[in-house]
Amino acid sequence: MCALTRSLSDHPVGKDPQAMRTGQRQNKGMRTRLGCLSHKSDSCSDFTAILPDKPNRALKRLSTEEATRWADSFDVLLSHKYGVAAFRAFLKTEFSEENLEFWLACEEFKKTRSTAKLVSKAHRIFEEFVDVQAPREVNIDFQTREATRKNMQEPSLTCFDQAQGKVHSLMEKDSYPRFLRSKMYLDLLSQSQRRLS
Repeated sequence: MCALTRSLSDHPVGKDPQAMRTGQRQNKGMRTRLGCLSHKSDSCSDFTAILPDKPNRALKRLSTEEATRWADSFDVLLSHKYGVAAFRAFLKTEFSEENLEFWLACEEFKKTRSTAKLVSKAHRIFEEFVDVQAPREVNIDFQTREATRKNMQEPSLTCFDQAQGKVHSLMEKDSYPRFLRSKMYLDLLSQSQRRLS
């Protein structure tokens, strides 16, 4: 048990028995969440649960050729649903999945046809990912953030293009090469090759 987990279990909530029981339940929940973080891993078995469809069926459908093609380019990876799922799982291990989520939200946003929905979706994406102190704030420079803020005055299908491009570039140059070297990706390739043997 790590020191932080131990300190949570030893923390006195107060003399009130009801408060102590509530505190114990809260501590147990916190220990469970912290336990998940302490066992962080990027092995293939850790991300199969979030693949589309049922994991075993998804892995059977994934050919070695498809998984190998993900290394051709970042855009090839993003065009494949299992590639996106694997990359998302990897980013979660690095606590940076907000970048991919923002990129995907922008892609979905570009398909919006209703003007009324366009405005509300634009503001939701901005508040979730772009605004300063947003819940899942993406790492973009001040000028890009301000240009995007200005675009919110009259949202259009292209209002996030600059920010989305910066995030795409960041993932392509930073997270994507680490993903290709990760145990998760190498295990996935290995498993798909073993199925062929």
